[in-house]
Amino acid sequence: MKENKKIITELQQTGKFMIDHQLAWGTAGNISARTTGEEFLITASGTYLGELNEEDVIIYPGTSRQTKRPSKEFPMHEAIYKKRSDINAILHSSPFYSTLLACSDLEIPSNYFVETMYYLERVHRVRYEHPGSIELAEAVREKANTANIFLLENHGVLVCDTSIKEALMAVQTLEFAAKMLITALEKNIEIKGLTNEVITDFLENAGYKPRRNW
Repeated sequence: MKENKKIITELQQTGKFMIDHQLAWGTAGNISARTTGEEFLITASGTYLGELNEEDVIIYPGTSRQTKRPSKEFPMHEAIYKKRSDINAILHSSPFYSTLLACSDLEIPSNYFVETMYYLERVHRVRYEHPGSIELAEAVREKANTANIFLLENHGVLVCDTSIKEALMAVQTLEFAAKMLITALEKNIEIKGLTNEVITDFLENAGYKPRRNW
């Protein structure tokens, strides 16, 4: 229980950070973190990420003592945790620029700068299915092993990683790169991206972080 309280505090801080930095808005978002095995903590249905109380973060599968329901998006989170034993945190939200890309045919670049090379090495699209549906959970499950960042078409983004901190860094990087891309298109600025050779050398030899074993 002590460990759960630590995770709840971290999720509260993360939710506030996401709202404060326009990585989420309104009640359009849900976040979770694995506890042990197949159990995870997830924000409750209809909660505002910027003001999460302790009772707004509940365990799934739930207990009879819980008075709130988990976010209706819990099947999507569950699908990833069951498929990926390395994943310990999931952030789902609708940041403006990233969601704009999710509603378009534009691809998010991974060759802009250091963080994009690592965090955006693989970004995959997930077909539109209604939020909270079993169909959406299945669509996410199908792609779960292929990337850590997913653009949910006409919906938002789903970011998962080894920790809450890493997942938050990934969603920040995603939104920053999306904003760069869209601003460059608006201003007719040609961004000089790094070559594939440079990216491979960075991922394998720069020592920034261990390269993911896809």
